[in-house]
Parts: sequence; C-alpha cells; structure tokens
Amino acid sequence: MSLYREVHGQPVAGAAPLLLIHGGGSTIETNWGALIPLLVDTRQVIAVELQGHGRTPYAGGTITFENSADEVAAVLRELDLGPVDVLGFSNGGNVALRLAMRHPDLVRRQIVASAFYRRDGLVDGFWDGMAQATLESMPQLYRDADAALNPDPAHQQQLFDLDSGQMRSFQDWPPADLAAITTPTLILAADRDVATNAHTVEMAALIPGARLMIVPGTHGDYLGEQLAAAGDPSPMRDTLPWLLRFLA
Repeated sequence: MSLYREVHGQPVAGAAPLLLIHGGGSTIETNWGALIPLLVDTRQVIAVELQGHGRTPYAGGTITFENSADEVAAVLRELDLGPVDVLGFSNGGNVALRLAMRHPDLVRRQIVASAFYRRDGLVDGFWDGMAQATLESMPQLYRDADAALNPDPAHQQQLFDLDSGQMRSFQDWPPADLAAITTPTLILAADRDVATNAHTVEMAALIPGARLMIVPGTHGDYLGEQLAAAGDPSPMRDTLPWLLRFLA
C-alpha cells in the first residue's frame, strides 16, 4: 500500500523533516492547510493521507492504528530521509504513537496531539455517540472535502465506515506499550478536547521523559484544523512557537 504524500519546502540544515499525520475523516488540506505555510520556512514538511482518505485509495481489509503506522513507515523508508520529526493529530496521534513503538529508528522526536490509549480516556458520551453515528453525523466540511477529491458518493460512505469501524473496534492498549517508548515525546491536547485532561496527563506520565502541554481550546483549533478553528488562526499561532521549541 503506497500512501499519497506531499513534500512542502526544501531541506533545512540542522532541522529534521516534519511528518504530519491527519485525524479521522480528514485530508491534508482540512487538517494541515493552515499550519503548513507556517512551517515550511523552518523545515521541510511531509504530509500523508492514510488509507481511504483523500487521494489514497482503500486497499481492503481492516484499518488499524498498527497497520497505518506500518504504511507510514514504508513511506519514510521510501523517501529515505533519515529519522524525522512527527506530528500526529487525533487518530493520527494514535498512528504516531504506534509508529514510534514499531519503528523507533524512523522517528527523532514526536508530538502526539489529542490522542488516547484507553476507551475510558474519552469524554462522557463519546462512545454512545459513536455507536449511533451514521454518515449524516460526519461534519459536512469533511464530506465536502472528500467529495471534491472523490466525487462518487459511495466514497464518503466508505470513509465513514472505515473511520467509525476503526474507532468502534478499538481495544485498550497496555500501559506497558507507552512505557516502552524511547522517542522524545510531547503529549499535546486542548483543555476542552475529546480526551479528558486526566487521560492526557496519564499518557504523558507513562511515556519515559515525555513532556506535557494542555492549551486552551477545543479538538484541533490549536493546530488550525479547519473544522475546529473555523477560520480563527489565533489558537494555532499561539501554540506553534512551543511546538517548534520542542522540535528544536
């Protein structure tokens, strides 16, 4: 499986390339369109689209955070960039965690944003809502972005089925999986995120040497994610200097 990828900017001496892994239902544009222009002066940026998202077709079978991490690793080995820095958001944060666990040689430092490792780490009502969700529950912004790239309406249903199926089938990860991470890690979330603050703090405590940052905001506005930010770049601009400082 070859993932669609984009390379933005030129290599910058002394700065590792930064790999971006989007969240569920997203494309590169909806998740990272506002952030990429602010990054390319500091480092080269590589953004991927996971299976069934955007311009990457669905190859069949079950989508998991583990096999998504392996597919991202294949892209990195193909590009032969050496260890990269990684920023993964939401589902992409879970993929980033699995990438660091399964392919530590490929990751120099990682920022794991709005992720989780246990079902009970998400806010009350999340799983009930997920169990009852249909395609109509998917935000129109995501459906429109996918339709712009994949006009067949069946693709939007497939996208919903892949993402909701992955979430519904999620099983808790053992704490030992996080405790075994050796990659320097920043755990990042908003104070009104999908994961509870307590869960975010717990994740950072489990990963040896991890740093923790909880910012004012909601699920993704602090990264300029299109749905959450709703056209307001200020949370992203406030957060970005701290991210660059961690990656320095």
